[in-house]
Order: sequence, then structure tokens, then C-alpha cells
Amino acid sequence: MTYATLALAITAEILATTALKFSDGFTRLWPTVGTVAGYVVAFVLLSQTLKSMNVGTAYAIWSGAGTAVVAAIGMVFLGEAVTLARIAGVVLVIAGVVVLNLGGASH
Repeated sequence: MTYATLALAITAEILATTALKFSDGFTRLWPTVGTVAGYVVAFVLLSQTLKSMNVGTAYAIWSGAGTAVVAAIGMVFLGEAVTLARIAGVVLVIAGVVVLNLGGASH
């Protein structure tokens, strides 16, 4: 259940960050509402995850997965440049999360 809650927190963060792009500096109402709501949901779910998971592990997964997916969304759907450096950066973020999880995380 802990990983399911964390997955939902990650999903909410990804949706909020994507909505942030469309809020146009918080000048558009509905994307702004989506951004705020998404981050509130993300942090509430992350806080629930931290009841049974180490903060370093949870935050590494939450931020790493969010970063990788938002970068991919930017490149695939928002017309951001697809470069070797960006792809390598996403791979390194994912590798970092894997290494942190393999590094002896206890619950």
C-alpha cells in the first residue's frame, strides 16, 4: 500500500507540474487551480507515505520519477528539445533513484 500511495503522490505531482506550465504564470484560472490542487494532493499523499517509508527513499523516488516523467512530457508533448544531454540526464536521475534504493533502504 505504501508504494501505491507514493505512486499516487507522484502522479499528482506530475499533473500539477504539467498544469503549472499551462497556468501562464498563474494568470489562467483553471490551470492554476489544477496546479495548487495537484500539489496539495501530492504532499498529503507523500506525508502518508512517510509514515512507513524512509524520507530519503520516498523523496528520491517521488522527485526522481516526477523529474523523469515531466522531462519526457516536455520533450514528447510540449515541443522541448530532445537532446542527448537531456536523455542522459533523465537516465542519470533514474539510475540515482535505483542506486539509493539498492543502498540498504530499510522501512
